[in-house]
Amino acid sequence: MDETQAGNPLHGITLKIILDRLVAHHGWEELGQRIDIRCFTHQPSIASSLKFLRRTPWARDKVEALYLRLPRSTAGPPPASRLPG
Repeated sequence: MDETQAGNPLHGITLKIILDRLVAHHGWEELGQRIDIRCFTHQPSIASSLKFLRRTPWARDKVEALYLRLPRSTAGPPPASRLPG
């Protein structure tokens, strides 16, 4: 594993996976209440949210922080590339 990513819990998890899991767990309405950004509150979609989050670091930071607070069973297993073996 890359030494710079050894302690990063998000290493190998794409923004799309993060967003999909947050929407599945919270739904758009609750997600918009937890993180008040327009892409979650006005005609939300995965595509428009990804576009916004990729160019807005402060919003992406909030989304990643919320993802890290998900129960482990909801966050899902680590990607196969991170499994020991």
